[in-house]
Amino acid sequence: MSQISKFGLDHHGVINAAATHWNQGAERLYEDTVKLGLGTISEGGALVVETGKYTGRSANDKFIVEEESSRDNIWWGPVNKPIASENFDSMRIKMLAYYQGRELYVQDVYAGADPQFRLSVRVITDSPWHSLFVRNMFIPVPAAEVPDFVPEVTILHAPMMNSDPAVDGVNSEAFIMMNFGERMMLIGGTRYAGEIKKSIFGYLNYLLPERGVLPMHCSANIGSDGAASIFFGLSGTGKTTLSADGTRALIGDDEHGWSDNGIFNFEGGCYAKVINLSQEAEPEIYATTKRFGTVLENVVIDPVTRVPNFDDGSLAENSRASYPIDFIDNIVPEGKGGQPANVVMLTADAFGVLPPISRLSADQAMYHFLSGYTARVAGTERGVTEPQATFSTCFGAPFMPRHPSVYAKMLGERIAKTGAKCWLVNTGWSGGAYGTGTRMKIAHTRAMVRAALDGRLAEVAESADPNFGLLIPSACPDVPADVLQPRTTWQDKSAYDSMAGELRGRFEDNFKQFEEYVDDGVKKAGIYKAA
Repeated sequence: MSQISKFGLDHHGVINAAATHWNQGAERLYEDTVKLGLGTISEGGALVVETGKYTGRSANDKFIVEEESSRDNIWWGPVNKPIASENFDSMRIKMLAYYQGRELYVQDVYAGADPQFRLSVRVITDSPWHSLFVRNMFIPVPAAEVPDFVPEVTILHAPMMNSDPAVDGVNSEAFIMMNFGERMMLIGGTRYAGEIKKSIFGYLNYLLPERGVLPMHCSANIGSDGAASIFFGLSGTGKTTLSADGTRALIGDDEHGWSDNGIFNFEGGCYAKVINLSQEAEPEIYATTKRFGTVLENVVIDPVTRVPNFDDGSLAENSRASYPIDFIDNIVPEGKGGQPANVVMLTADAFGVLPPISRLSADQAMYHFLSGYTARVAGTERGVTEPQATFSTCFGAPFMPRHPSVYAKMLGERIAKTGAKCWLVNTGWSGGAYGTGTRMKIAHTRAMVRAALDGRLAEVAESADPNFGLLIPSACPDVPADVLQPRTTWQDKSAYDSMAGELRGRFEDNFKQFEEYVDDGVKKAGIYKAA
């Protein structure tokens, strides 16, 4: 069966390539990566690559073309920065010229496990290992469908082609440009593969609300009873850890859609952070790093033995492993689940004042979804001990082209329609703020989440938290009762009250930007400064 689509590259303006490699698997892409000096092979068989200067997303280099079909639907600002159509067109011409005389690699893939809502994507690149990354991370088109494949969106990718900021209207040599009207994205000047993945997510996050689907930056799993749950959370809150529960099957760990059919994974693979990865703590992910087909990004390997050293962060603290999701046991192969029974929002509260678990009303869920709160320590400099509040609306602001209220309204409608129970889980600090208190024990957090998902917490009495209006369960199996009430874990109760008051103020100040977009119920469910 031919692996070449009848919808050729000439439709994208690509001509005079030295050779075009269509929908190649790992074997050929490994071979070419090594031949071109772009990577090596580890002791376990993974492909090891480096991305140089750019080892993570370059938010300042991402732009959306200001064009008629999408202009009025974009949430313009620091996250979604505009660029003129003329700049996009000139950069596309430069990329097409760059492609001439080069070997190109094409992957035709689907983004979205539900055929009703999936996006047909074509990624064209001159880097073989990036082509393998695309094949790992999304859903390869079955061979029988390849000849008639027509992409809905196309990505032109040239990681080693730099832009000229003075001429191209961008901020550095790196550029990520999204043009919804042209259904095309341009990525160049950065070898960090995550830009491809997040660009496709951004496109879906723009497209799917028009189709009645809520796109979500979340993980999802399903229990033995068939009930699905979703987990929202920013980096460092435990989203991947808590969803990868051995007692539940993983649907996906990063991006999902929620439709009338239920929830579905956007991806066909995983892009796991592997700094300090150990076989003991995360055996399933560790096992994938020993497999042929996995791409290890910015992982240091021994020059003689070729054994990866996951504790060495000299190349990047954001070292990654890209692998197909079926490299992990206990997954949902079809990447779909029914209507979620539970919605869990994760926060790592470095102030140490939020309850470790609390039940949310639908209005509170919308409020916390729009807030997207977590916290981190301000820095590692001597004397810096104050936690810093961080708000990322919808738990994924960098990937949300539309106004947050669009996604929040859809979430509220989905919760109301399905009756999903909503929870706020604090995976941060207890007994004091960062520097004084201690991090929540993962065993306690996992016990609380399991009790919430299997219905046991619904059977216990609740009390309202006086500061944040959250309903706290009076008891939870395998968790000491005093852990559940945050104030009781602090020796200095007045210090707790002061810190809680400070966080309340930060919530109120942050939410002012959304007040005009929500109804009175959500406003009343909000968190406000003490009178």
